[in-house]
Amino acid sequence: MLPVAPLRHRRLAPLLALALLLLLLPLAGGCRDQTGGEATKKTTTVDPDAATTLLMPKNGAYTGAYVDFGEGESGVTYDALTGFEQLTGKHLAAVAFGNFWGDQAFPEKTVRIIANYGAVPLLFWSPWDKPYEEERGPDRFGLKEILAGKWDAYIDRWADAARQYGKPLLVTWGLEMNGSWFPWSGVHYGGGKVVGHRDGQPLYEGPELYKRAYRHVVDRVRARGATNVLWGFHVNNFSSPRVAWNRMASYYPGPNYVDWLGLSAYGKMKKSEGWADFDRMMAEPYTEICKLDPEKPVFLAEWGVGEFPPGDKAGFIAKALGHMPDKYPRVRLAVYWHERWENKDGTYSNLRVNSSPEALHAYRTGIGAPYWIDRPQFAPKPAAR
Repeated sequence: MLPVAPLRHRRLAPLLALALLLLLLPLAGGCRDQTGGEATKKTTTVDPDAATTLLMPKNGAYTGAYVDFGEGESGVTYDALTGFEQLTGKHLAAVAFGNFWGDQAFPEKTVRIIANYGAVPLLFWSPWDKPYEEERGPDRFGLKEILAGKWDAYIDRWADAARQYGKPLLVTWGLEMNGSWFPWSGVHYGGGKVVGHRDGQPLYEGPELYKRAYRHVVDRVRARGATNVLWGFHVNNFSSPRVAWNRMASYYPGPNYVDWLGLSAYGKMKKSEGWADFDRMMAEPYTEICKLDPEKPVFLAEWGVGEFPPGDKAGFIAKALGHMPDKYPRVRLAVYWHERWENKDGTYSNLRVNSSPEALHAYRTGIGAPYWIDRPQFAPKPAAR
């Protein structure tokens, strides 16, 4: 348990904006399922030790979870994975965990544990220094330092290890940059200061610096031959602050730098917050992120909800897993955040799927549907031209 407000537990501002959301009608325009030519449930899984790439399901979505891996979000164990599978009744196709720059290492042991379990690793590769506390502002891994080349040697070592691992890796760099809690957030780097225009639209200092740093990292990793990395652009569902310059699109580094679009969408996480059902937290952000690119798969890279009666956690979970096929058809992976922590005020936030018998039943029932695919599917990697 972290000694301060734990990681990923900071979405008060987006939830406080719920009153405004209630005035909006969720729209689904621009979010059609455009994933033709991808995997089906009958696709044969090929040997991932060969040069392969991960297939996106055509008629379904992968199962995924973060399983309370402790401080740094990196203490992955085989027992934790099999225990979660026994708890929920379904294997995981993807396992998410933290790989923060303060560790200065590629997580070789961790990715192999996940691969041996039979899942694809999803790395939150965050430019963050120890003790990994939120709301502290930039640290030694600041965006300007990255662009100045100060951390190029580390990036290259990480990329070499990723290339040597060889199997597909899902990686999101600098996630939830449209929030205010992480040191790489645009609010810390000039925010909405206008620094130019493109196609008649203003360019903002914070988002522009983030995009440059993101591209710098991706370019260096690719230059080392780590083409097995599938890059995610991972945002929070609602921006904080919720102003024009801080919208998702301001940070998007472009289609050549992104393989999948990621979204964090949580329900109530603290006692002081109001209750919101899943669709209120998902519908508008889903529409917004779909508009960034008409074809790229969307991952619900983090989702969950606390146990706060009389709020209906079981109903939230049931709606999330049940509505995904029809309301959010471009979602190809959903990663549940299975964790419990103590807050600064002594209250607890329990997002675990088994926080109550009703919540566990809802999760087991929903994830048990054939739509949710429990094994990653691979295809031979196209030969480089």
